[in-house]
Amino acid sequence: MSTIDFTSTVLVDQSPQEVFDAVINVRGWWSEEIEGDTAKLNDVFDYHYEDIHRAKIKLIEVIPNEKVVWLVTENYFKFTQDKTEWTGTKPTFEISEKEGKTALRFTHFGLVPEYECFDICRDAWTNYIQNSLRKLITTGTGEPNATGKPQTENEKKLSEK
Repeated sequence: MSTIDFTSTVLVDQSPQEVFDAVINVRGWWSEEIEGDTAKLNDVFDYHYEDIHRAKIKLIEVIPNEKVVWLVTENYFKFTQDKTEWTGTKPTFEISEKEGKTALRFTHFGLVPEYECFDICRDAWTNYIQNSLRKLITTGTGEPNATGKPQTENEKKLSEK
């Protein structure tokens, strides 16, 4: 396995607290179809997108205004041979101040190019972090998956697999 985990960084004018508050508001930027709590240490939530992707995620590290680490404890992909590819991986959000701005560095530790889902997951995370989460931080409104919402191009690709 490679050690090249997927990483995406955004730089915003908002405070570390505003960035942290947006990150833990998972329904505001990833999916409105989240069941469970998403803000405190040991919280567990379920994510699902149609019958294509399901995951159970536990918050294993939460340092307000600095860091949030998720552990994917269960995962199912409809479109990969190994349906559990994300199981055991750690999506991580690191927040720091940089030259009067706030940097959010997202790294999905364990999401590596060898994974069958890598290209699709890279494209999806890039959209969620660079577009939806950035908008939630900067405008107060993200673009999460929503029931009845038209599919993005990436979601269409997943549905076709």
